[in-house]
Amino acid sequence: MAVSRIGDILFTWQPLTLPGWPRHSELVMLLEWWSGTECTVYTDPRSSLHYGKENAIVVLNHKFEIDFLCGWSLAERLGILGNSKVLAKKELAYVPIIGWMWYFVEMIFCTRKWEQDRQTVAKSLLHLRDYPENYLFLIHCEGTRFTEKKHQISMQVAQAKGLPSLKHHLLPRTKGFAITVKCLRDVVPAVYDCTLNFRNNENPTLLGVLNGKKYHADCYVRRIPMEDIPEDEDKCSAWLHKLYQEKDAFQEEYYRTGVFPETPWVPPRRPWALLNWLFWASLLLYPLFQFLISMVSSGSSVTLASLVLIFCMASMGVRWMIGVTEIDKGSAYGNTDSKQKHTD
Repeated sequence: MAVSRIGDILFTWQPLTLPGWPRHSELVMLLEWWSGTECTVYTDPRSSLHYGKENAIVVLNHKFEIDFLCGWSLAERLGILGNSKVLAKKELAYVPIIGWMWYFVEMIFCTRKWEQDRQTVAKSLLHLRDYPENYLFLIHCEGTRFTEKKHQISMQVAQAKGLPSLKHHLLPRTKGFAITVKCLRDVVPAVYDCTLNFRNNENPTLLGVLNGKKYHADCYVRRIPMEDIPEDEDKCSAWLHKLYQEKDAFQEEYYRTGVFPETPWVPPRRPWALLNWLFWASLLLYPLFQFLISMVSSGSSVTLASLVLIFCMASMGVRWMIGVTEIDKGSAYGNTDSKQKHTD
């Protein structure tokens, strides 16, 4: 109860949510400045005038290990990274640093079991209606990251439901999207349909980013006015299925031609993520090195053993965070037998 109350206070008093931006921006710094990864946005120039200046629900395909990081990079370039929200699986709340921080800045977590999530997600979304600044709310409608096994099972479900097959996406789970639109319709003017891919058929990884490998992402963004989305839940579900059929066609065209429709646009990179990293590095690294040297110089076996233990725990924490993004270590969600009951 006390922890929930702390979250309420952080949500209401916006300055206290600012620590979320430095932590997110440090990962953005690795992507943009350390690895030099670029992201080209394909969009209608008229739509780009709204980006970063309004609330929006972001629907993003979930196929790559760093798709979330590319989303953060674009949010940072639009000046709205600190206000980015996400509907995420509950397991992420336990990831060191990032997951803990997400809990206290009111990210919305779900178990991906609709009977359990219906009330908690709706309550959190209604709370989000009062958020004092413009925000982006990200939802991966596929529910889990794309793999060939999950895709095969998902398409069996699509066939059983009489829905068209998708080649590059999983069948979207519509209930989460429908409740999000229902709760936020009055305060969110648009949905941003984002379709992400990488040039040269690259399969980027967070470990590759940490090793300084450069990637080039392309993202097709469509701004869809909220009034174009049906209010009726069944019609909204049908609308979302049609949206994913269109996304699939865009991906197919990208694999064939190497480009998305609309005009390419590269939002300018801002220096703040780099400056934030340099500030904290300057503030913390020198005292840390001094502390480590003093511990090593002490010659105490207990001190040295403690130092090794701390180093191992820190390494395990970083490895855990990387493992969360790895496709082959992803959740088993979506791997269940298609003969089992499948709900949106």
